[in-house]
Amino acid sequence: MQVLCGTDIIEISRIRTSIERTGNTFLNMIFTPAEIDYCESKRNAKYYHYAGRFAAKEAIFKAVSPLLKDKFDISWHNAEVINDENGNPKIKFLHIKFDKIKNIDISISHCKEYAVATVVAMVEE
Repeated sequence: MQVLCGTDIIEISRIRTSIERTGNTFLNMIFTPAEIDYCESKRNAKYYHYAGRFAAKEAIFKAVSPLLKDKFDISWHNAEVINDENGNPKIKFLHIKFDKIKNIDISISHCKEYAVATVVAMVEE
């Protein structure tokens, strides 16, 4: 087994500015409808959750990049961050398959200014 890891950090204000400046254009380019519904349900804290999911997608891309022939083989909408029944984030791949990934886990955190995410994948060699 091989362990692949990815991490990312983003300023929440950058995500908020992008959303306020471009609205649905930015949201629909980066996030799936399920992710948008989840973040919008958080009302006043929605920008924290958008930033967390943005960092999560970047961390996912970094973790799985060794499995890709070309970095453009994966898009923003191929990785969806959902929550399990306990509210913990999970990764759901859409329209892309990684046969070698045996397990993948994600952690997302945010504070006043930043959101951070880390992804660890166990991959069959």
